[in-house]
Amino acid sequence: MTTSDISRIEVLKGSNSALYGSQAVAGAISITTKRATEIGTEQSATAEVGSYNTRKLSYSYATKTEKGEIALTASHLSTDGFSARDENDGNFEADGYRANRLSFYTDYQVTPDLKIGVNGFVEDTHGEFDDFVGDVGATSWVETSPGVWEPMFVAGTPGDDYTIRDTKGARLFAEFATGAVDQKLDFTFYDIDRTSCSNGWCDDFFGTRKKLAWQGATDLGLNGRLVFGADTEEEEAHGESTRTNGVFAELSYAFGDNLDVTASLRHDDHSDFGGFTSGRLAAVYRFSDDLLLRASLGNGFRAPSLYELYGPYGDPLLEREESRSAEIGIEKRFGDKAALRLTAFHLKAENLIGFDSAATVCGQDYGCYNQVDGDSERSGVEISGDYLVAPKLRLGGSYTYTDSSISTGWGAVARHDLSLFADYAINDALSSTLSLQHVADRPNGLADYTVANLALGYEFAEGKEAYLRVENLFDEEYQLTSGYGTSDRALYVGVRASF
Repeated sequence: MTTSDISRIEVLKGSNSALYGSQAVAGAISITTKRATEIGTEQSATAEVGSYNTRKLSYSYATKTEKGEIALTASHLSTDGFSARDENDGNFEADGYRANRLSFYTDYQVTPDLKIGVNGFVEDTHGEFDDFVGDVGATSWVETSPGVWEPMFVAGTPGDDYTIRDTKGARLFAEFATGAVDQKLDFTFYDIDRTSCSNGWCDDFFGTRKKLAWQGATDLGLNGRLVFGADTEEEEAHGESTRTNGVFAELSYAFGDNLDVTASLRHDDHSDFGGFTSGRLAAVYRFSDDLLLRASLGNGFRAPSLYELYGPYGDPLLEREESRSAEIGIEKRFGDKAALRLTAFHLKAENLIGFDSAATVCGQDYGCYNQVDGDSERSGVEISGDYLVAPKLRLGGSYTYTDSSISTGWGAVARHDLSLFADYAINDALSSTLSLQHVADRPNGLADYTVANLALGYEFAEGKEAYLRVENLFDEEYQLTSGYGTSDRALYVGVRASF
């Protein structure tokens, strides 16, 4: 998805199925689209051009009254891109991307106790990619002897590997109060129509997801609040369907002024994979207003998707994934001048679903989804902070140490990941940000890398800014995934305005 219509992104790490259902096996991401921040009308627009013939346009309109609000964002992104398979391995063809997106939100306060609304989006994209062997040719598998399959390379056609995708989604909701209980009723719908073509062969995928959810909440005196509800979700794809029914409750309670505890419990019943009970316990202890200790425990599960089960690379015998996670952290603030956060974490998963490209394992030409043997565990620490060195200069950074030495099927996670940044206001109109990331001790033979980015912004009028962004400032050659390319040094310029 593109980011033009996003105002805020929140990431909740760890197993959170008790709060968000079966898909939150390792975390949840909450994305809030742009809306008016106060009574009145707000508009914004952005235009950007840059490397790889990249063009980006967006316009947002939002208005809010005492009775309701309307928000609308339209955006376009197109780029010629760079080779999906690394150009340093002889791949010559750029793989481009194009996306058009329209999102909307509206609500209306019918009575003091009833609000109704609808929000949603439509998006169409066209993205190019490379064969498993890149631009040098296409691959097929030949059985050279009984049970032995070997790759055969044939001439590829530049530009014939692409995916076209049309997606749309909507949410209708009502919020109302009945006595001491605040209630919310949601109906959500999501639809995807995707065609992926490679070397003249196209794979079609059509899928829908429908969900009806009810939630109630009530205060338990001055210190507690109880949230409870139920939902039912149906997914359809490839002529197959599944349904998941769930019930949940969450109790939050403040033990005095220093300790807050939240306990969540959920039970889901999946039409193919049976019942599963998930829970989460979280607590925050305040030594003082600026010193916090927090901890959480949770578990989760994820049923295989219909594509993983019944798609062209699917395996109908896959089992559900299950996870358990724990973390403990401390946060210290030094007024508005500095902050420091430290978190230790552990995550364990069973029955991870991976992808095996070996035809001898899957029994089909291009591999299949499979159940990874054994358990996968990750543990480590994260530390982050920032410091206002001077009125116009703020420094900050984060470091993550991850031990995934006994993990299987979880990809290439580096042991060390260090990020640093510096925000400097050159004058009242001109600002700058320099960021740097260093990733080291990577598995699977991947090399360490260091990437720097630079951004400059110039406010030439109130609410109007011109900017320059340089990504991969020192033109580092690196790979995030073995065999796949990343951007060379790239420069982007644009203007944005709010009015």
